[in-house]
Amino acid sequence: MTDPFSPDPLAAFSDRLAALVAGAADRTVAVHGRDGRARSGLLWAEGLVVTAEEALEHDDELAVTLPDGRTVPAQLAGRDPGTDVALLKAETGGFVPLAPAPPALLAPGHLVLAVGRGEDGAVAAHGIASLVGGPWRSMRGGRLDRRIQLGLRLDPCAEGGTVLDHAGRLIGMAVPGPKRRALAIPAETIARSVEQLRTRGRVARGYLGLAMQPVQAGEVRGLIVVGVDPRSPAGQAGVLLGDVLVSWDGRPLGTVREMLARLDPDSVGTTVTLELIRAGRRATSPSTSSAPAPSRRPPAMRNCATRSAATPRSSRWTAR
Repeated sequence: MTDPFSPDPLAAFSDRLAALVAGAADRTVAVHGRDGRARSGLLWAEGLVVTAEEALEHDDELAVTLPDGRTVPAQLAGRDPGTDVALLKAETGGFVPLAPAPPALLAPGHLVLAVGRGEDGAVAAHGIASLVGGPWRSMRGGRLDRRIQLGLRLDPCAEGGTVLDHAGRLIGMAVPGPKRRALAIPAETIARSVEQLRTRGRVARGYLGLAMQPVQAGEVRGLIVVGVDPRSPAGQAGVLLGDVLVSWDGRPLGTVREMLARLDPDSVGTTVTLELIRAGRRATSPSTSSAPAPSRRPPAMRNCATRSAATPRSSRWTAR
């Protein structure tokens, strides 16, 4: 028979979860935009807020509601679609950031909590880390340090919020993934993107200066060039409209997604060789340097498609 005066382990566990949520809520804000849609953000450092890039449909008329209830204007410092990280500047006041969770300690089955902030205050969900994998790439070519899938239902307003471990340490940022699965953008990935967004306003990625569409050229799949910036590395190397790119340094190219994955930050300043089909014959372009992508595409490129269709929101985190 249970002693009615003994401590209730379930009550202790419940109180512990509530305390962890309260601690995270003190570092979690609500982000407001012109579209009126609710989403969350993480107080990263004094004056800096991190949120989900995909959730920001507009760059202007931004504001954040702080944990103390004050709403202050915010400005976009930069956004990185590849890692789904957006950085905002706002008068946050001083605070103690969440300590990062040691990456090597997280394993499938460990307890995780997702904390966001809605119109009525903090929102929370708990579950387990259902998948913890190694480095991977998003459909937009971003390199993420770990693949962390969360076994919980993510409230829409918690997108961009905090993901904690059992000790209240920061695992990463909560975002929706495919098939209604929630994912966490790892804290170490966020830190890398924030540093570039804070200093440069964007994350530098490789740039060839081409607009492309997938095509089947006989038995070979490739990317047909439908736009060329003549001042770009590819333009200077002699790539022409109608060329079909079939390989990058000997590795096949069949989709725009594969090309985007190759044009990651590590590709900046490197030299690549593009194999192509021109007028029915295979050829190799001169070595083409992958330069940093410009903040704005040249006028000749703005009306050229760079992918076959818009990336569906539910599949933007398909690993490559």
